[in-house]
Amino acid sequence: MLIDTHCHLDDYNEEELKIVLEHMENHVMIVSGVNDATNQRVFELCHKYDNIYGTVGIHPEEVDSMQTDSFLQMEKMLQDDKIVAVGEIGLDYHYTKENMEKQKEVFIKQIELAHKYQKAVVIHSRDAIQDTYDILCKYKDSNIPFVLHAYSGSVEMAKQFIDLGVVLGIGGVLTFKNAEKLKEVVATYSLSHFVLETDSPYLTPEPYRGTKNEPYHTLLVAEKIAEIKKVLVEQVIEETSRNAIQTFSLPIDLQSIEERKM
Repeated sequence: MLIDTHCHLDDYNEEELKIVLEHMENHVMIVSGVNDATNQRVFELCHKYDNIYGTVGIHPEEVDSMQTDSFLQMEKMLQDDKIVAVGEIGLDYHYTKENMEKQKEVFIKQIELAHKYQKAVVIHSRDAIQDTYDILCKYKDSNIPFVLHAYSGSVEMAKQFIDLGVVLGIGGVLTFKNAEKLKEVVATYSLSHFVLETDSPYLTPEPYRGTKNEPYHTLLVAEKIAEIKKVLVEQVIEETSRNAIQTFSLPIDLQSIEERKM
């Protein structure tokens, strides 16, 4: 059983979504929200499909346009069992650093929400890796799981996050020819520190770059990890799915991982 721990289904049209859902019929998706509108869409999808779970949050690029009741709406959703994490949240200094302090403030508030409701946290970090790490250090003993979405840092930085108990999200970038740092990370550390993701419809893996990504392409990520680590792809799928179930407290029987068909 594949588990795509990070995808966005709101950017597909009706026909595309139908195909995506058909491909993932025997598998699981965790759909991420980034603002009020997508959080609501995530909530609706979770309650329409048994194999979809969700995360709700305010993305760092959305902090300047968030509403006064955004946190109130998130709190309501976080009390639902199908919402398994706060995310996609974090820091992004790629386009602007003018609102750095506001980003940090909103990030910390959302981590506190996750702590209140004992949910995992899914983190977006772009051009802000040190600030992200410094904030997470303050929550080392919080007993809530953290997933660093689309990890792209160095082997050394990965070690620092792993030492904090952070799980690394590995996606289609791993298949890119220039992804040497990420390939080194995957080669260096145990499968126990990884979960599979796609960030669909973005970051499409080889050989489908240039087309919309989809959750079933987690299989391609698993195959690349297996190639790098010289293990069977079935082992990669089983261990990363087990990590996802434990990290997000998914109500899935671990035994079912071996019983589901590809």
